[in-house]
Amino acid sequence: MKKTQVGTVVSDKMQESAVVKVTLWKTHRILRKRFKRYRKFMAHNPENSYKIGDIVEITEVKPISKRKNWLITKKIESK
Repeated sequence: MKKTQVGTVVSDKMQESAVVKVTLWKTHRILRKRFKRYRKFMAHNPENSYKIGDIVEITEVKPISKRKNWLITKKIESK
């Protein structure tokens, strides 16, 4: 089963690539307070169809290049 994550496109300045920021909510073990953590992924953006601000779903695939092993599969919400 392939891993999927939902995030926001924060950069689309590269050819056929985009940077997707995924927000993770964590809970502190002792204080029980919730806080945010961010993770950025390089994802394959075929035909440069996804733009900054779009909320997208990314799926893990075999390595496309040195830093890209995620593919944008669908757009959930537009900017």
